[in-house]
Amino acid sequence: MLFRNDKRDPQTPPSSGALRVPLLPLRDIIVFPHMVVPLFVGRQKSIRALEEAMNKQKFILLAAQKDAKTNEPAEEDIYRVGTLGSVVQLLRLPDGTVKVLVEGKKRARVLKYLENADFFLVEAEALEEESDKTTEVEALIRSVNSTFENYVKLNKKIPPEMIMSVASIDDPARLGDTIVAHLGIKLEDKQALVEMTNPAERLEKVLGFMRSEIEILEVEKRIRTRVKKQMEKTQKEYYLNEQMRAIQKELGEKDEFKNEIQELEEKIKQKKMSAEAREKAEKELKKLKMMSPMSAEATVVRNYIDWIISLPWHEYTEDKLDIKQAEQVLEEDHYGLEKVKGRILEYLAVQSLVGQTKGPILCLVGPPGVGKTSLGRSIARSTGRKFVRVSLGGVRDEAEIRGHRRTYIGALPGKIIQSMKKAGSGNPVFLLDEVDKMSTDFRGDPSSALLEVLDPEQNTSFNDHYLDVDYDLSKVMFITTANNLERIPRPLQDRMEIIRIAGYTELEKLNIAKRYLVAKQREANGLLEKNITISDSALMAIIRHYTKEAGVRSLEREIASVCRKVAVEVVKKDRNAHIKVTAKSLVPYLGPPRFRYGKVEGEHKIGVVTGLAWTDLGGELLATEVQIMPGKGKLIITGRLGEVMQESAQAAMSYVRTRAEELGLERDFYQKVDIHIHIPEGAIPKDGPSAGITMATALVSALTRIPVRNDLAMTGEVTLRGYVLPIGGLKEKVLAAHRGGIKKVLIPVENEKDIRDIPAGILKSIEIELVEHMDQVLRKALVLEDPESYLRKPATPPPGAVPPQFPAATPPDTDVVTH
Repeated sequence: MLFRNDKRDPQTPPSSGALRVPLLPLRDIIVFPHMVVPLFVGRQKSIRALEEAMNKQKFILLAAQKDAKTNEPAEEDIYRVGTLGSVVQLLRLPDGTVKVLVEGKKRARVLKYLENADFFLVEAEALEEESDKTTEVEALIRSVNSTFENYVKLNKKIPPEMIMSVASIDDPARLGDTIVAHLGIKLEDKQALVEMTNPAERLEKVLGFMRSEIEILEVEKRIRTRVKKQMEKTQKEYYLNEQMRAIQKELGEKDEFKNEIQELEEKIKQKKMSAEAREKAEKELKKLKMMSPMSAEATVVRNYIDWIISLPWHEYTEDKLDIKQAEQVLEEDHYGLEKVKGRILEYLAVQSLVGQTKGPILCLVGPPGVGKTSLGRSIARSTGRKFVRVSLGGVRDEAEIRGHRRTYIGALPGKIIQSMKKAGSGNPVFLLDEVDKMSTDFRGDPSSALLEVLDPEQNTSFNDHYLDVDYDLSKVMFITTANNLERIPRPLQDRMEIIRIAGYTELEKLNIAKRYLVAKQREANGLLEKNITISDSALMAIIRHYTKEAGVRSLEREIASVCRKVAVEVVKKDRNAHIKVTAKSLVPYLGPPRFRYGKVEGEHKIGVVTGLAWTDLGGELLATEVQIMPGKGKLIITGRLGEVMQESAQAAMSYVRTRAEELGLERDFYQKVDIHIHIPEGAIPKDGPSAGITMATALVSALTRIPVRNDLAMTGEVTLRGYVLPIGGLKEKVLAAHRGGIKKVLIPVENEKDIRDIPAGILKSIEIELVEHMDQVLRKALVLEDPESYLRKPATPPPGAVPPQFPAATPPDTDVVTH
């Protein structure tokens, strides 16, 4: 902004009388008399007002808006007093706006607004100012000049040349208007100065504003000086500290180290821990005080003390003992699994009656995908405890469980103590996943290290090699998971409460898919409920024809595949499209069916019998084939069978030879033929004794040329005298028979007690018959005209002999198929 300092004024508004002039509303600026200022004008009404003043050599009234944000101001939005000015220069810019240079001439007041649609046209009168120059005014001018000089020295934004320029002004009115333009005061204060016509009063006001500004500037200067000094001090301290550190490094002094020791000492005092742990921590701290801070041993001791004070020694979460709520949570997250849910509810009930009990140690054994791992998180949620999980798959070092001794570089506590620190409480739900996948090598046996962890009598004083103090794990709820119980050492099994989780039935899988899997995959693939509906028939078709598993992992993957393809259709067609997936429309989504369901052999076959096997993945159907060929009595056994299974085949053959006469065979039949026993899927290893009656039945069928029923399956171990011994894994085997469309299953009579574990829905669709001897098996399995009279003269046992009684076997004694 510029100020005219010459005495003459080529264009002076009249002293009195009303003027008809255009009005230019200003935003956030006030133009004072004698002030030359550039303005950028963009509003059309304002541009037309400037053109009017420029073209007709008129004055223009420069008045400020009360609110700068108003784009279309009305009469009441503009102050009534402004400055009459002239347009010195006008320049049109490419963007349509106008740059104008205006010069303030004289104060003026708006008398009234005249009607004009193009721009503001007002009737205004110039305001006269008093011009008496008294001694008081002269003194005021000197004060103002002196104060302005101080103001300029403090305010670096005003050039020093302004002091000389202002000092040359002897007119009080002009002096006040010149100085006020350089003050950083509010618009309202400047407007008040525009409206004041007495120069002396105006100078007093300006003097007051300057003094206020000077006070603010002096405070800012003091702050800047203080900050500068502080920065210099900080830099100086940093430099000295660096020097001090260097000196300390040379001299071994440890002031900072002492502060850290005091911190650790305070933490040990405040931390609730066992007496042994406190004693150990204080002993280590005392040792630390005597060490050099830069020594490697000091770092080891510091880390050790940190581990001790960070563990939850006496911090416990409160159990939610509301059994109904816990039951509701478990039901929300998992379908079925009644045994596990019942055991958790039993624990909570006892806890609410007794107060404090030792945490249960459960082992969930079952095929993959049945919800063992996710069940741990649900148990934690239902009991209100923290949840930690450690995967033991592939762990082969005992130190992974019990930690490394501190003599080793980089030693750390084992996974148990690390997880307790992570949990932050002394009673979490602790899931040890895949406990059957641990292995052993020269570094030790991790399963043996778990013996102390999972023994309720010992885990009150679990001793980690790193900590070397007893830690109480008795309140932890340990849950382990495994696919194969055979791979868990017997002593470890003995310490756990084993709960078997068999595969799901078709109905259970359907309910799981409807309740959990469809909604989960719909959300994961960005679909809305209105976009997709998967019918029950489609879900059942997926279960039967696209999956063959005990759990639901493959089922979830297939549902996810359907959802992804539906998502493609929704994006291509319409975001609001609704697609219904039925059993008939599955092929475009999943391709042709992968598995046969409910299709037994089309006719009764000779020498082909359906057996039942137990695997890590659940039950399986295991076909047994026997072919008779001319030969010299050779017995061929193929199908990658283990030793136990081969011995079962030989036992079956011996039984048939002893019953040759009753079966209508020649005594030396085996010398004239070669017998080939084969179990298909030869690439898969198989073992176990429970295919004994299957192979015996296939042998009899092939030798006697009597077909075997195609809708029947069987399982059981056979003795040389034909007795049928019990087997394990009955539930999984019956579920496999149900999946395969079998109508009748023959099982050993001693397995009658296991029938109650089989779901009622399965028992309605499958007939289970108990057998005690091979003669009964043959009567029920072979297609005979008169089954009741077949083999009614069994071999007579010696006088006084009784059939042997054998204890029920467990799944490892059954046919094991290793995939």
